[in-house]
Parts: sequence; structure tokens; C-alpha cells
Amino acid sequence: MKLNIITPDNVLYAGENVHLVQLPGFDGSFEIMNHHAPLISILRKGKIKVEIKGVNPLFFDVNGGVIEVLENNVLILAE
Repeated sequence: MKLNIITPDNVLYAGENVHLVQLPGFDGSFEIMNHHAPLISILRKGKIKVEIKGVNPLFFDVNGGVIEVLENNVLILAE
């Protein structure tokens, strides 16, 4: 799936072939995998974990934000 993590200052990550994204949801952690159902949710402060096949996981600290999942595209607007 395609993933973009954007802050007001810059782009933290932009890429494809992402296998899994683990997020700090408002009510607890949750994961997004390939072909996930459409979703919009808010995020709390925490770490975003990004898994790409054949690569060590990437971690990004965020202070909250919003996620949108639509048609195998994940957009995270983070603080």
C-alpha cells in the first residue's frame, strides 16, 4: 500500500510497498494492512511503526493527528 506521513513542517515518509502501519489511536493502538477498509480516525501522541517487506521497521514520533485510509492509500496528517 502507499503511505504518506505529513507534518506542517515536512514530509516524514512517502513511499509504496508498505506491509503494515501501527498507529497510536485515540482509544488504543491499531494496525492498517493492505486493502484495509476505508477509515478516518484521530491519533494521539505516540509512535507510528511502518513495516516494509525486507526492511527493518521504521518509527516516527507524533504528537497526534488524523489518518485517512482509502483504496490502499494511507494519508497521515501528523503534528
